[in-house]
Amino acid sequence: MRFTTYSKYVAGMADQVNLQALLDQLGDFLLQSGFAGNPWWGEPPDPDAGRSLDDLRQAILQALMDSGQLTPDMLKALRGESSGDDERDAETLRSLADLLDRIVQRLVDEGYLKLDAPPGEPGPAQQTTGGQEREAARTVHFDLSEKGADFLGYKTLKELLGALGRSAVGAHETTHLDTSNEAEAASRPYEFGDVLNLDVPATLKSAIARHGLGVPIDLDYQDLMVVQSEYRSSAATVLMLDCSHSMILYGEDRFTPAKKVALALTHLIRTQYPGDSLRVVLFHDTAEEIPLAALANVKVGPYHTNTAEGLALARRILAGQRKDMKQIIMITDGKPSALTLPNGKIYVNSGGLDPTILKATFAEVAACRRSNILINTFMLARDRPLVDFVKQVSRICHGKAYFANPMTLGQFLLMDFLKGKTRRVA
Repeated sequence: MRFTTYSKYVAGMADQVNLQALLDQLGDFLLQSGFAGNPWWGEPPDPDAGRSLDDLRQAILQALMDSGQLTPDMLKALRGESSGDDERDAETLRSLADLLDRIVQRLVDEGYLKLDAPPGEPGPAQQTTGGQEREAARTVHFDLSEKGADFLGYKTLKELLGALGRSAVGAHETTHLDTSNEAEAASRPYEFGDVLNLDVPATLKSAIARHGLGVPIDLDYQDLMVVQSEYRSSAATVLMLDCSHSMILYGEDRFTPAKKVALALTHLIRTQYPGDSLRVVLFHDTAEEIPLAALANVKVGPYHTNTAEGLALARRILAGQRKDMKQIIMITDGKPSALTLPNGKIYVNSGGLDPTILKATFAEVAACRRSNILINTFMLARDRPLVDFVKQVSRICHGKAYFANPMTLGQFLLMDFLKGKTRRVA
């Protein structure tokens, strides 16, 4: 993406910023999903941490600096260097604050973001230079709108398709044949309910073979021949996202890349597979379904991994779907460590692969298989016990297992969804 670097501040500078390129740069910030506070020391997580107007301005400022779009005077002011003219330095800071305010306003006006208070309150200049107004800016929070989330999903999908060498996608291919407007196989006799896409030469040939050549040609019902094409099925998918605490431990945020892939999958299904359905289930201490519009703002937590409850919820959702194919895509990085007991209480054991929890989890996997639901597991860890667990899940449900990292998760998932190829796990 080409950017413009200004030698000095001009009034229309904010209007020249490419919002889509900026939004792409802000993607990780807008989708961040870690804990706020330290849960190990009893500090409660703050759901609004990192979501204030002041945080947004700082992220935009960093993006502008990284792309080289700020003027030299602005860069000097940010580094704390003085030009020797106090009035000029103050004006530079005011111009910078005004630039950030106008960019935020454009993001809101064009529907990418939404605020819980007007972006002009408090005043822009003091928000950069400090003071009570900046403190007030920390009480104004923003959320990614559906349009903004959809754009980030589109950008992620475009990057994934480019990495796969694909420029376009169609519908799910199967081994069956059906009648349609595209001839992809030999014609066959017409049957009631078929698309009446006649193979005229084959139909005339059949009539002449039975009645001989004459005018008019004696055409009977059994002479009708229709062309065949590949039968394309519809699919119902439940995306299970592990949002237990381990997804952000060990110095790596694994949940944010998973959310980006989920947004890309949502965009793909809505635009290329309109007959398909996609639902999202989060599993942690328990499990719950979330609307697709809420996916971009989901954060990690609570702590444990109740895989059995997530599978049970996904199976109930798919039971109500009338689709040719039903599948669960499970993204996780940890072992099952929680179980919902018959009395509703949650039994947890983080010390290892608990036999009671494993038994309940495998029972849910078997129930999915009996319901003809395929489970494809994407594991973001390679510990030997976890590898063995995922292999067992794949054996029970005849699904596939992929061992990826946050960088390759999207490619693995998209290739599986588009092609359905079997991959062996070493």
